[in-house]
Amino acid sequence: MSTNRLRARRSCLAVPGSSPRFLEKAQGLPADQVFLDLEDACAPIAKEGARHTVVEALNEGDWGDKIKVVRVNDWTTHWTYRDVITVVEGAGPNLDCIMLPKVQDAEQVRALDLLLTQIEKTMGFEVGRIGIEAQIENAKGLINVDAIAQASPRLETIIFGPADFMASINMKSLVVGEQPPGYPADAYHYILMRILMAARANDLQAIDGPYLQIRNVDGFTDVAKRAAALGFDGKWVLHPGQIDAANEVFSPSQEDYDHAELILDAYDYFTSAEGGAKGSAMLGDEMIDEASRKMALVVAGKGRAAGLTRTSKFEPPAA
Repeated sequence: MSTNRLRARRSCLAVPGSSPRFLEKAQGLPADQVFLDLEDACAPIAKEGARHTVVEALNEGDWGDKIKVVRVNDWTTHWTYRDVITVVEGAGPNLDCIMLPKVQDAEQVRALDLLLTQIEKTMGFEVGRIGIEAQIENAKGLINVDAIAQASPRLETIIFGPADFMASINMKSLVVGEQPPGYPADAYHYILMRILMAARANDLQAIDGPYLQIRNVDGFTDVAKRAAALGFDGKWVLHPGQIDAANEVFSPSQEDYDHAELILDAYDYFTSAEGGAKGSAMLGDEMIDEASRKMALVVAGKGRAAGLTRTSKFEPPAA
C-alpha cells in the first residue's frame, strides 16, 4: 500500500506548473495537497519548460508536510512520457504522486505504473513509493472505473473531473460544478457514487473536482458539502479563498470527533474482560456495538488526519 493513501486530502490545490510565482506562493498556503499542473493549466508552447520549472520547485521549495503531486498530460497526447521521465528522474525523491488525467481504462494506469517502475529502478529510487491518482473525465472512464481502481497498487485516489466530463456527455451547463438547468434532481449523484464505490471497494480515497466560480465561496461550500455528505475525502481548490472552506467541510466537527473517540474507547473497555466482555453496551443514552466502532473509526481517522485534538476523555463506569 502506498504510504500516502490515508493522508488528509481535504483540499487539493491546483498550481500552474509554468508559473514560478504561483508555485512559490502555494508553498505557504494551508492546503493538504498541491498538484503542480502540466496539463490544462499550461499552454502547449509552455509545457516543455514547465517540466523543468516543476522539478526545480519540488527540489528547492519548502512544501512542509503537503502531499506533492504532479499532473502530467494524458496518454492520448505526445507529452505524457516525457512529462513523467523528466519530473520523476529530476525530482522523484521529493514527489508523492503522479496524477493521470482523462483515464479511460485500466491499461492506461498500468502503463504509467510500468514507466514509473522502470524509472525508479534506473535511478535507484525506492520502487513503488510514488503513488498514482487517476482522474475520471468522460463516460468511458466512468464505465471502466471499477477496473481502473484495481489497476495498480500505486493507486491512492480516484478523482472526478467535472468540466471535461460535462462536455463528454453533452451536459446542458457552462457552470462547472453547478446543476444544469431543467433537471430537478442532482445531476452528479450517479457519477459521484460510482466513483465513490469504486474507490471504497479498493481502499482508495475519492476526491471531488473543481468549482470554477472561484470568488463564490458560498457556492463552492454548498457543492463541497454535497460530496462530503456522500463520503468523499476532499475537493480540488483553484484559489486560496477556497482552501479554508474545503478544510472545514471535509473535517469532522469537534463534537463529532470527540464523540467518535469516546465510542472507540468505550467499546475497547466494554469488550475487554475488565469491562465485562460485552458485545454491546450503553454509552450514556446510546447503545454501541461493533457497527458503532466501525463508524467511529471513520470519523476519528478523519479528525486525526485533520489535526484535531480531543477535548473529552472516556471514564469507565463506577463499580
